[in-house]
Amino acid sequence: MFTRIPRALKLWLPVVLWAGFIFALSSIPSLSSGLGFWDLILRKLAHTCEYALLSALLMRALARAWPALAIAVAYAASDELHQHFVRGRVGSPWDIAIDAAGATVGLIVFAHRQQLVAKLKPGKN
Repeated sequence: MFTRIPRALKLWLPVVLWAGFIFALSSIPSLSSGLGFWDLILRKLAHTCEYALLSALLMRALARAWPALAIAVAYAASDELHQHFVRGRVGSPWDIAIDAAGATVGLIVFAHRQQLVAKLKPGKN
């Protein structure tokens, strides 16, 4: 009745969907909430969160931190290049740095979560 979902699809589909979501957001021309200084803060926090989740999903798929971080940062760079061609948007090396920081945070949170889960498993003391 139910077919089993292949492991590769379970691991990589969330990565592809999230990367597509980031791409879609980057395609919106002149993205601004009109909140002035708070708009800047909110957008930078969004960058951080987007790439924290991307790197955690990559870590889940790859099970290796450095490649996950490298792919997340490479995607951030390609995203900023993409924004260079979107009306009203500007690609920024600072945003790549913010994205890289977010990706690093995502990997740290993922690692801590994995350690916590391992400690809480029955029979582990």
